[in-house]
Amino acid sequence: MTIFANIGSILKQGLIKRGLFLWIVLSMVFYSGSPVFAQRGVKISTVVIDAGHGGKDPGASGKHTKEKNVTLAIALKLGYYIHHYMPDVRVIYTRKTDRFIPLYKRAEIANKNHADIFISIHCNSNLSSRPYGAETYVLGLHKNEANLEVAQKENASILYEDNPKEYDGFDNSPESYISLSLFQSPYLKESLDLANKIEQQMRAVAGRKARGVFQAGFLVLWRTTMPSVLIETGFLSNPKEEAFLASSKGQTKIAYAIYRAFKAYKTEFERENAVHHPTTSVSHQSAGKGTSGTRVEYRVQFYTSSRAVPVSSSRFRGISSVTYYKQNGLYKYTAGHFSSLSQAVSYQYALRKKGFKDAFVVAFSQNRRISLSQAKKLKKK
Repeated sequence: MTIFANIGSILKQGLIKRGLFLWIVLSMVFYSGSPVFAQRGVKISTVVIDAGHGGKDPGASGKHTKEKNVTLAIALKLGYYIHHYMPDVRVIYTRKTDRFIPLYKRAEIANKNHADIFISIHCNSNLSSRPYGAETYVLGLHKNEANLEVAQKENASILYEDNPKEYDGFDNSPESYISLSLFQSPYLKESLDLANKIEQQMRAVAGRKARGVFQAGFLVLWRTTMPSVLIETGFLSNPKEEAFLASSKGQTKIAYAIYRAFKAYKTEFERENAVHHPTTSVSHQSAGKGTSGTRVEYRVQFYTSSRAVPVSSSRFRGISSVTYYKQNGLYKYTAGHFSSLSQAVSYQYALRKKGFKDAFVVAFSQNRRISLSQAKKLKKK
């Protein structure tokens, strides 16, 4: 109720630009049906690591250190640990050098690569030199002014960007954050789970003060379509913590703590999904020569909803062999039944032209979702 009261107040004040922005958001939330999200598999196979700021955007500054340099060093070390100890996980960086990347582009990189996890690394600052410790954030409604201020500092990166239209009128004002609060990621629970593991490892492995897990409106998390966290690794405004974050030893400890949290999350997620048989077909329309009798079949996953949508719905008109399976409380819709990967890829492009931009190929064996690598192995047998 508070959110809508605030929206009403804003509109009454005649803030046309912000009012229009909110109207667009409300239309998306309440009138477009269930949102379309990138789909995830039963394994954590791709992680995107985002080093905050960069290039012309220095981020926060200590007496001797710039945030952009610390975040890059930690990101590269984290990527090394994951690549070295988890060769089955693909590591993608939003930047590997000191260059500027717009916030929306960072989320775009994660979405286009169908990432399973998005980790954004940052450093905090305060007018006082006393605060210290790590904080981990997920996208949500800030509970106090301190969390809002953290988000505003990180979102100030849009001031360096050449195309503010990408944010539909968002101007980093307190009122703009009301709109962000309306976007509730279907991966909030998973994001919080990963965030809590990060805070635990910051304390246990890196020896840092764990200040807790919080929610706030970070633009870099806003458009990601997978579990996403933003880590404030420490305060550059605190001389002692700045020295720690600027040191190779400190950066290594922070990176290893995040790696340990990622590993724990991955292990737990895959163990929980391994015991489930989530696929439940509700409709098998004719698709020419069927492949239901084969060991492996390919489908195109194109739509996710937090509630069940009838496969006869008009939104699926013109799409063949629509089925769904339920996983982690979400209904995941697939189309087609193909015996070859190339056929499925062709249909994936067709669905993307229909407006399902995040459509991608998935594999099934004995009516259970498997990875594409597993499907390839089964096909060889």
